Parts: sequence; structure tokens; C-alpha cells
Amino acid sequence: MAAPGDARRWQLLLLLLGLTHGTSAVFVVKNGNGTACIMADFSATFLMNYDTKSGSKNLTLDLPSDAEVLNTSSCGKENTSDPSLMIAFGRGHTLTLNFTRNATRYGVQMLSFVYNLSDTDVFPNASSKGLKTVESTTDIRADIDKKYRCVSSNQIHMNNITITLRDATIQAYLSNNNFSKEETHCKQDDISPTISPPSPKPTTRPPPSPVPENPSVVKYNVSGSNGTCLLANMGIQLNITYEKNDNTTVTRVFNINPNDTKASGSCTSHSVVLELRGGVVTLLVFSFGMNASSSRFFLQEIQLNTTLPDAREPTFKAVNSSLRALQATVGNSYRCNAEESIQVTKVFSVNVFQVWVQAFKVEGDKFGSVEECQLDENNMLIPIAVGGALAGLVLVVLIAYLIGRKRSHAGYQTI
Repeated sequence: MAAPGDARRWQLLLLLLGLTHGTSAVFVVKNGNGTACIMADFSATFLMNYDTKSGSKNLTLDLPSDAEVLNTSSCGKENTSDPSLMIAFGRGHTLTLNFTRNATRYGVQMLSFVYNLSDTDVFPNASSKGLKTVESTTDIRADIDKKYRCVSSNQIHMNNITITLRDATIQAYLSNNNFSKEETHCKQDDISPTISPPSPKPTTRPPPSPVPENPSVVKYNVSGSNGTCLLANMGIQLNITYEKNDNTTVTRVFNINPNDTKASGSCTSHSVVLELRGGVVTLLVFSFGMNASSSRFFLQEIQLNTTLPDAREPTFKAVNSSLRALQATVGNSYRCNAEESIQVTKVFSVNVFQVWVQAFKVEGDKFGSVEECQLDENNMLIPIAVGGALAGLVLVVLIAYLIGRKRSHAGYQTI
């Protein structure tokens, strides 16, 4: 049972990384004897997308300084229930960390977030009301009797919400009523370049890593019982960071080659799926969703299964189901000539080249009206701005010349 009165102390530590993030706080859960069993010290930011009457809207919410540990938090009972930390804030919003353990390690098995769309201060003009729940597994794990420590940002993706934990210290199953002095670092803090010792007699430098060529632009078509539901032209490039057998961390770039890749897919009223198999990937999935209220489609999920022969863990899997990329109005197409990078997870991203895509409503197997990406619009504005500046400079020089010439004539008298 949690003791809300003295269960926590506040640390007003502002994390200034170009932006000011929420305050960091220590949350404590105690048993009936007043002994702490869970302690957590972190700041959290919630990046959220919700529907309004005028379309979808994004917002950022920080975990406030008046957040409280709920009495429903628990130290758990052996073989009966697991420990949980429940943090409440605002008008009905709750963040819950559910812990599990085995003989050697413990962790946050499930992170859940309940938010209240009826809170008009946070969700103005929301098209629906009431409580919504999202949840996800996490990679928050540590050795028994050690605290979990992660200075880096740790993002947990949950459908339309991304929760970012920063400067986190978390420990469950406490044995001494306080944080342990020993700690287990998160993977995000451990990833760093490996520097080899210099050779005693260097002769020639190793050749630099080759810069990969841009992938071939391929046309993909997915059809269902009602005709074509997806047209996509794009080059696809995968960026994967992983640990090799020799404990060095590398980032490899793989191009999707159409010659050894087979494409398939499926169509429903709510999702359009493109699946690629073969070559460098066992399975690569692009899933498109649709926002019915705003009539816009978007890339919602990317999933990758592949094998990395020289990796410490050869089987590589990654998925993100809460993306909001390549958006356009249903019936129109999304186009971007510039290279776009889509961050799927911390160690996996996808670069798309010369992308032109249209999902759900495709008439006559042809792309509809084009909605340009922001990158292309910015590229167009640069020469316009430069041209405008040069024109203004020429005009200033011309005016100065005319004024100077007029003054020189005024200096002469008629004989």
C-alpha cells in the first residue's frame, strides 16, 4: 500500500536540452509496515495525437510537479500479485508501472497510461470524451538488488502516444528501504563508439566505409476485392544499429533491391498493408491507417524481421505501430522528392527516396492530386528567398545610383 503523505519528495530539476522538460520527482510505494518496496525518480513527457471536430491535433504534456502516488499502488504478494506504481495527475490521468521478476532480474513488464479526453484543459475540442487506455511492454530491466539507471531519453510507443522518460532511476523489490548504490545501465547509455588502440607501427590507414548508393525507386501496387488500394513509388533504405560478436557497435545501411524482393499486401476498410520478403529482409511491412474524422491516410506501422550474421543476436526484430508519416487527404497522393528518414526505434530507421504514395482510395490506378512534403516546400522557398534578396539588393544599388547622379547634376550652374 502506498503512503501518499510522505511517500515522495520533489526535485525541481529542469532538464535544459534546448527545450525545458518536465520536473523530475521521486515516487515511493511502501508496504503496511512503512518499508519502501518501489522507488522511481524520473521526468516524463507525453507526445499525444487526438481527434477534434476540425481534424487531428498533436500536443505535448509534461508530467507535472503535483503528480501523486495512488493508494492503489502495491508492493505485491508473492505468487499472488506483482508490484505496481500508479501515478495520478491532472483530471483523471494515470501512469502505471507494473513490475515482474525472475531469479536474477526484474523490470517494468508493462507500462500503461490512462488519459481523460474530458479534460478540456489538456484536450480542447476533443471529438470524443471519457477515459482511454494505452499500454506497452518496455525494455526497463535491471539486476536484482540494483537500481535501473538511464540518463538518456527512453521512448515507449503506444498507438497514438509516445512517452519519453528522462534521467530515470527506478528500483523495485527494495531490500534496504532506499536506492541501491549499484546500478544497471540502460542500453541507450551503453551504446557508444568503440575505439581501437593505435597500432605501434602504422603503415596505411584502413579505407573509409563506402557511402551507400541511393536505392532504386520501385513501383508497388496492392489490390483487393474492390480494386487498387495502394500505389507507391519509392526507394527504400534500412539503417540498423547493432552489437557485433566482438562487442563493437556498428550501424549498417541496407538497400531494398527489387530484383530479389517479392511484394504482396492486403486491403481492408481500415488498413492497407504492403509486405516485402527476400533479399536482405525476412519480412518488411508498411501498414497505412486512416483517420476517418479528418479523411487523411498515413503510414502507421513499420515492422522488420531480418537476420544479421555478424551480430551478437543475429535475429533482429523491430516494430512501431504509432507512426504518423507520409500523410495526405484520402483521394490525394503524398509526394516527396527529398530523402525522408522515418525513425522506427532507437536502433532502426527507414530512409525513403522520391516517395509518391496513395492509400485507400485510388481511382483508375493513377495517382490523385499531389500534396507536397514540407521538405520539398522548404527547398522551393530557398531559391525564392535568395532571388528576392538579390532583387532587393539590385534595387537598393539602383536607387543609390540615381540619387547620386541627381546630386552631381545639382552641383553645376548654367552659363
